Amino acid sequence: MIPAVATKLGVGGGPLGGLFSPVSSEEAEAVIERAWEQGLRLFDVAPLYGHGRTERFVGRVLQTKPRDAFVVSTKVGRLLRPEAAGEPSDFAETEGVGPVFDFSAGGVCQSLEESLERLGLDRVDVVFLHDPDDHLEQAMDEALPELVRLRDEGVITTIGVGTNSTETAARFVRESDIDCVLLANRLTLLDRSGEDVVLPLCMERNVAVIAGGVFNTGVLASPTASATYEYAPAPDVVRARALVLERICERYGVPLAAAAVQFPLRHPAVAAVVVGVRSVAELDKNIAAFNRSLPAELWDELLQYA
Repeated sequence: MIPAVATKLGVGGGPLGGLFSPVSSEEAEAVIERAWEQGLRLFDVAPLYGHGRTERFVGRVLQTKPRDAFVVSTKVGRLLRPEAAGEPSDFAETEGVGPVFDFSAGGVCQSLEESLERLGLDRVDVVFLHDPDDHLEQAMDEALPELVRLRDEGVITTIGVGTNSTETAARFVRESDIDCVLLANRLTLLDRSGEDVVLPLCMERNVAVIAGGVFNTGVLASPTASATYEYAPAPDVVRARALVLERICERYGVPLAAAAVQFPLRHPAVAAVVVGVRSVAELDKNIAAFNRSLPAELWDELLQYA
């Protein structure tokens, strides 16, 4: 499970790190401060996000808050190193370092140590194995036992896996003693594949689920001609489906984004949703969508097409 102080809505740190386009430190820190003011107490970061920038931005704000009053999660499996600085990146500013996969036990400890330094905190609450899909054996045999050791020693509270892959998530739930899963893009109105195996397994084994990517990287927030899906331009067939869902929502006077952000929490295995934002305006919009009351009839109709 995740610590009880965590709220059901949290801030996902990918966009704050300048995913596809820059975000200034001032804007990023204003987002975290605004999230705090609005009562959010769950913050998800990773070394990958902005190649360390998100951890620094988020940490500078959280350092000023009571440490027991929030939950922060970070990830291991990538180390930031100068020799990888020239590799292609989805982040606009990389500051002379790039990510190198490392799921060794030593890599886990090094990654966590470096994250704590960037965050400026004495501990994190949740640590996820980040995208281990192409490194499963090393992640299972080396990284996971190290996380278990750190949990058993009280260094961290909660361990899990963060992935877009339902197969990866299911394997870790079946074969290990993780506490939670961060499943991205697979518990949405356009992709419900996480419901088939992962959620029932998590219910059975008392593993909490955090849903990420609830907008499928954009198209479910606003299915415009420039909308993105899975980090790329949305295919016409996907956008057409999203437009059908949007028209259903419009008949009830509800934004599609409100249905998208609330959808995962309809399942009892899902403990929280994290939403990536890059501005205070986006954050306020998502909080309003999350808090909006939606009629049962809307869900009945939406789920016929989702």
